[in-house]
Amino acid sequence: MSLTYHNGDLLENELKISILWYGKFLPAQKSIIVDFLRSLNSSNKIVSRKTPTVSKWSQTIQDNLTKAGKRETRLVLSDQFNDEKCSIGKTIKKSQISELADSKKGELTIVLTAQDVAVEGFCMSNCGYHGSGQNKRSVFIWVGNSVTQCPGQCAWPFHQLIYGPQTKPLGAPNGDVGVDGMVVNIASLLAGVVTNPYGNGYYQGPAEAPLEAASACAGLYGKGASACAGLYGKGAYPGYAGELLVDSITGASYKAHGTNGRKYLLPGLFDPNKSACSTTA
Repeated sequence: MSLTYHNGDLLENELKISILWYGKFLPAQKSIIVDFLRSLNSSNKIVSRKTPTVSKWSQTIQDNLTKAGKRETRLVLSDQFNDEKCSIGKTIKKSQISELADSKKGELTIVLTAQDVAVEGFCMSNCGYHGSGQNKRSVFIWVGNSVTQCPGQCAWPFHQLIYGPQTKPLGAPNGDVGVDGMVVNIASLLAGVVTNPYGNGYYQGPAEAPLEAASACAGLYGKGASACAGLYGKGAYPGYAGELLVDSITGASYKAHGTNGRKYLLPGLFDPNKSACSTTA
């Protein structure tokens, strides 16, 4: 397989990330996601001795930029905002997601909706997506917590698939099926937004329904769909996530070490040096 670079802008240099927590998230749930984001550029020597790492996984994203003659991206978590009372309600249209993101004025805003918030298209046509502001000066990602709405679509392989092979679910590495599933989707969309922020970067297929650099769980994706869908470990195939590491104490499956002792299952990424999907981290 091959992704084509269409000569558009990519997200280079330092990129400040803001998180909008929309709805109720427990402190423990927030820390799982925050620790993941902080692990992307981590140079922590203790973490680096525990291979594979989240930062090594994210290096494949950087390889796509350097292959296109661009500078590498440094993802920096700068701000967090809480909207626990759901200021625009718990039933949200797709257009309102971009409005929520634009209201925070971040370079990259990640809008995360809680498990009781219904977003247009969620579970029906997507598990999350990325987009850009009207002036293309900012970009956003949206991901929802699917645990009570459609874990069989958006939290696989931590929940049994709704359709397809009915294999036993894997243990969630941080003990939270919904949030560990969100991390998989956030990781996939981060790779997509960095390498195809405005629809003319790296992708395969038609621009209106591009296959991008990252993979996701068995959830359904519109923009932000994956060319490496369902690939987590070596030997993966539909209904089987592949060969993964297993925590000797909890029995949970994971792929990479992050900060604060966290472990994460991360999707495969398109490796431009191999012109193939890579499941290594």
